[in-house]
Amino acid sequence: MTQDPKAQHATWRVLGIEQGIAEPDERLLERAAREIGAQPEAVLGARIARRSLDARRKFGAHRLRFVAHVDVTVAAYFRTARLDRALEARRVERAPAPASGMAPRIDDSLRRARVAILGSGPAGLFAAWILARHGVAVTLVDRGSRIDRRARELVAFHRSRTPNPESNLLFGEGGAGTYSDGKLYTRVDDPLEETLLRELVLCGADERLVWDARAHVGTDVLHAILPRFRARLEALGVQFVWNARVDRLVLDGATRIRAIDTTVGEIECDALVLAPGHSARDTWAALHEQGVQFEAKPFQIGVRIEHPQDLVNRAQHGTGDEASLLGAASYALVARAENTVSGAHSFCMCPGGRIVASVNEPGYLCTNGMSNSTHSSRWANAAIVTTVGPREFGPGAFAGVSYQRELERRFFEAGGSDYRAPAQRASDFLAGRNSSGEMRSSYVLGLEARRVDELLPASLRDALSAALVRFERSIPGYSGPEGILVGLESRSSGPVRMPRDERTRRARGFDNLYPVGEGAGYAGGIMSAALDGARSALALLELGLR
Repeated sequence: MTQDPKAQHATWRVLGIEQGIAEPDERLLERAAREIGAQPEAVLGARIARRSLDARRKFGAHRLRFVAHVDVTVAAYFRTARLDRALEARRVERAPAPASGMAPRIDDSLRRARVAILGSGPAGLFAAWILARHGVAVTLVDRGSRIDRRARELVAFHRSRTPNPESNLLFGEGGAGTYSDGKLYTRVDDPLEETLLRELVLCGADERLVWDARAHVGTDVLHAILPRFRARLEALGVQFVWNARVDRLVLDGATRIRAIDTTVGEIECDALVLAPGHSARDTWAALHEQGVQFEAKPFQIGVRIEHPQDLVNRAQHGTGDEASLLGAASYALVARAENTVSGAHSFCMCPGGRIVASVNEPGYLCTNGMSNSTHSSRWANAAIVTTVGPREFGPGAFAGVSYQRELERRFFEAGGSDYRAPAQRASDFLAGRNSSGEMRSSYVLGLEARRVDELLPASLRDALSAALVRFERSIPGYSGPEGILVGLESRSSGPVRMPRDERTRRARGFDNLYPVGEGAGYAGGIMSAALDGARSALALLELGLR
């Protein structure tokens, strides 16, 4: 009888080891081995499992260091007194095994089925990846273009200021995250996360993506990764259909989908995974007319704020030699709710990045942030957002959508109706006055000095004002004249949810419809969307079709 190779070794995770900014990783791995009492010859393997920067001040000065978790693999029988003491002190634990991404069983109903997936964002792509690896035929449909053509269409929008409603910064290969620079960190503790990240590494992403606590790919690198990922999916049999908007479902009875009707014709399917993204308002409306249930959910809304990157670097890293090794600094700031004023937080912080127009409909303005892998811009930007719900936008499944539209139209017109963005210095926002003088920005379509504080509803204005005051304590100058508020940021999360069964993940009232990702109301970023798509694909494989 052959022994299971996995039973021949054990992997221990050593927690919270400090590493100097310029210290080689090899020394970190050696210290982790010593922590469990393992001599070099006993170590079968060692790797960084997670690492983050600790830049907290001590006695008024920055003490820069990395803090890492390290996995050390040894023989299964390995045991030392030092390991026992570390386990008792909870400085060491068993390393969790990454999920394989393979279903324990495949229902027979999937053997000859074809699954259509609407949307090539992270939820749709990784749902396709899971299904295709199990031999399921997949057709992936997107209203937008492949990444090469999509990039040219975005350039055309910047030149003409006429948005393409079908292929733009929000729709097309990779989804909206393609132009939000690929920040791949999530608060979801899911063993499948590492498996998905390693697939991106196989497509050209840096290995650090797997263990960096603030993992970031960069828009430029994503443009190279996506075609490789597509090629890997095509090798598994996935068929891609681009520039095909889904206009309606073709139903067999009231609850079963037999095809989707698109602008390039009908596409037959035995099941539909619905991953339309957080801005597919027309698709939501069309689906709702055919009986797909929607409900409103709270979402975040606010503005972008931009500073010189040097200002953020000094506040976060200081000015010493070690700080210069760290590159562009980032931040994550939170202001808690106080009395009747809602809380707010920073979101999608883009060090060395730029502000872009997240536009897919004429006559509406929304901004977002992106950055390349080199973080080479002289600007740092982030959203400052607060959560709104029925108290702000009223009852009804699509009341939040109407609230978004109203504000996006207001900001579009205030900017001059040509996609210039209303802007106001942070200090002027707090003082309630106009901003004078030139305001320089990374936003290529231009700024228009306006009273952003007056364009926002009072509840949003008050929440952002309180946040600016709070954030000034962490980053001096944050709410001063060098901080420029650029509006509006309204698509950081979706305003609707499609109710689904918790176990089967099927849409309520349908036999073979699987809503996933941000556009379905079940994710809030690239990785959480990818995980949601993958988990729904696994549920489909295991439970099968009705």
